[in-house]
Amino acid sequence: MNTSPIHHGTNGESARLAPDLLVRMHELMLQTRLLEERLITMIRQGDGYFWIGGPGEEAFNVPLGLLVHKGEGVAHDYLHLHYRSSGTLLALGAEPIDSLRQMKSVKADPYSGGRNFVGHYSVRTWNVVPISSPIEVQFSMAPGTAIAQKRAGGRGITIVQGGDAGTAEGDFATCLIWASRPGNELPLLMIVTNNKYGISTPYSTQHGEPRISDRGKAFGIKTASIDGNDPEVAYVELKKAMDYVRTERRPFLLEASVSRLYGHSSSSGANFVEGEVDGLARFEAKLVERQILSRTALDEMRARMTQELLVAYQKVKQEPAPDPSSIWEHVFAEKNVVGGGAR
Repeated sequence: MNTSPIHHGTNGESARLAPDLLVRMHELMLQTRLLEERLITMIRQGDGYFWIGGPGEEAFNVPLGLLVHKGEGVAHDYLHLHYRSSGTLLALGAEPIDSLRQMKSVKADPYSGGRNFVGHYSVRTWNVVPISSPIEVQFSMAPGTAIAQKRAGGRGITIVQGGDAGTAEGDFATCLIWASRPGNELPLLMIVTNNKYGISTPYSTQHGEPRISDRGKAFGIKTASIDGNDPEVAYVELKKAMDYVRTERRPFLLEASVSRLYGHSSSSGANFVEGEVDGLARFEAKLVERQILSRTALDEMRARMTQELLVAYQKVKQEPAPDPSSIWEHVFAEKNVVGGGAR
């Protein structure tokens, strides 16, 4: 019996994923989209200070989360993500209500105790390294965990993700260099989700190279550019790239074209942008065409998840803010950490 999630077609037909996996990916994509829309509603109602997220990147970020070897320590995958990674966190198993808690800055926020922006995740037990607001610093940090994994052996890899505008930062070049040193290549998957904008600056006015992935070739790094708005393509190509890094213990640079459906952030209005490819809508049309899900089933799922998020929001509104006395917690090493102490 073929138990692979990937079904390879005949007569030149491209690979298709198993129906149950497609249904699961759609569920997570829809949940991610509705979560982001709820967060935007919260910022407009005064239930937060700032929103930035990833509507339009669900088709790529959900498959990434499903393919991660989740756990703690060097035997598992390390994730150096950015603030548009809600789909990846939900696919890993995060609860949507916790993102609402971070937006509302309540004490129960498990990622920062109500002390950080929404979308700034941190999960030690899943190797999700704290997400930073300054762009692309994660590309300087990622070689550190990859070096530890190279020394330890095994199949754990480091995954680092950022946007196209951030590749102008020196941190991106630093990662290319450290990942590819001859004889010291690292098990590191570098991901650039290219939404064609840096805040309000168009990609076309900043990049002379045809593809960002081409920049890896000068370093001898294997590369690919894919359609990140198609979850089937994203899953198959991510799996190929991750299998290569796991097996060869060498870096891979993957560029995924995605959309930015609600602009850069709440600072630019967070309004729906016409003309962008909506990967979720396109995927739903494919599921209906293949008779995997009906339009009625899709609409019912949307209504159910919308109601669940409304209930979660109403619960979070009643939760307390962090106590002012906790302001210095988790800033310095705690007293019980060897060699450290709160000062």
